Amino acid sequence: MNLSELRQGQTATVVRVGGDGPFRKRLYEMGFLQGTEIYVEKYAPLRDPIEVTLKGYQVSLRVDEAAQVEVNNIRGRR
Repeated sequence: MNLSELRQGQTATVVRVGGDGPFRKRLYEMGFLQGTEIYVEKYAPLRDPIEVTLKGYQVSLRVDEAAQVEVNNIRGRR
């Protein structure tokens, strides 16, 4: 499942970061590493962007960017 498919209030674990080049490197620098837990804080009113919390700070990503992050171990509100 991709990060962009999670609902508000759910937590998951990063499995893999897709994409290539500077975008992928930037996600790694922000902490999107294998095994990192991510909590979906909220979506903007039109569902883009998505705000997530990881390693104690908030990050906003466009939904198409969040689709590059593969997650598993989904917990929380369904």
